[in-house]
Amino acid sequence: MAVSSSSLSSRTLNLASPAISSRPRISLPSSLFSSSHSSSLSSSLSISASFGISPVYLKTQSIASSFTINASAEKKKVLIVNTNGGGHSIIGFYFAKELLSSGHDVTVLTVGDEGSDKMKKPPFNRFSEIVSAGGKTVWGNPADVGNIVAGAAFDVVLDNNGKDLDTVRPVVDWAKSAGVKQFLFISSAGIYKATVEPPHVEGDAVKADAGHVAVEKYIGETFSSWASFRPQYMIGSGNNKDCEEWFFDRIVRNRPVPIPGSGMQLTNISHARDLSSMLTAAVENPAAASGKIFNCVSDRAVTLDGMAKLCAQAAGLPVEIVHYDPKAVGVDAKKAFPFRNMHFYAEPRAAKELLGWSSSTKLPEDLKERFEEYVKIGRDKKEMKFELDDKILDALKVAVAV
Repeated sequence: MAVSSSSLSSRTLNLASPAISSRPRISLPSSLFSSSHSSSLSSSLSISASFGISPVYLKTQSIASSFTINASAEKKKVLIVNTNGGGHSIIGFYFAKELLSSGHDVTVLTVGDEGSDKMKKPPFNRFSEIVSAGGKTVWGNPADVGNIVAGAAFDVVLDNNGKDLDTVRPVVDWAKSAGVKQFLFISSAGIYKATVEPPHVEGDAVKADAGHVAVEKYIGETFSSWASFRPQYMIGSGNNKDCEEWFFDRIVRNRPVPIPGSGMQLTNISHARDLSSMLTAAVENPAAASGKIFNCVSDRAVTLDGMAKLCAQAAGLPVEIVHYDPKAVGVDAKKAFPFRNMHFYAEPRAAKELLGWSSSTKLPEDLKERFEEYVKIGRDKKEMKFELDDKILDALKVAVAV
């Protein structure tokens, strides 16, 4: 495969690093982080008296006294190894489009076969947008990446596929042998241990047995220039994992929205463009990103009830929210609800401080756009079954309009 590139001269500006801002963390009783929540959650949130950044964060995410910003960023050759399913597949799609719009050379290697049924679904059925913008798309097994890209050279590789070392190691090893300068990895905020002092910040304790942790460690041992990104929930055109759609499905059909616990649990939902802009900032500022962990999220939390209300607002319809205890009604909350039934949200401190990044997610406006597409594709008219909902509502003796 022939890969074209253009090298532009660059100049740098040395700016004083912004001081780490004092930001509050919230202290919560440990009981709030169990799988079930009482209705007292709404009155139990309190701001900690300590406003400093955690010592662990300062130790692992040290900030130099100055950092470099490319005024005219050097154009890079970037390979994106993209998963073929799940919520993360949209990340590679948005990242490729943003890189191309900034003049970089992009190749997307998607796991599997181009002719598979998966490729008929978003975001893969929109890959023509990448090609029309000058990018390249190829398919295959990432373990055979060297043969798939036919000897093409790359400056940067992003692995947006593997969740364990066995899957990612072949890509890392090939990238190192091929002279790749920077290696980026999409990890997950799900590897953080539950905390009584949210939000999760870079440097917080992680689950030692999580596959992503071993991958981050191996990449750090292999590359001098590397970074890992830990996303949470995301929305955006082309997403193939239900997030806002789960709420729209019930709201447009005048069905109650069953939310586990009190509904006051906090989470983080980001637009995919936030993830792509943060990744692009790392590509264009490799020195600032090198060796760092970034929470790849927006900068505001939302309650579970709040998400339901914002979706209803976007649809211009009323919403009836009902709360339930999953154990009491005999359902698995992981199957009955799209988000974790606990406080689970992170804050993008490192990206703001080190990359000068800022979030563009605005849920009220973004959800309006998402609802317009929801209606455009006809999902509001699609016949659906709500068997788990019905079991929950029956146990609560809540009537459903016919």
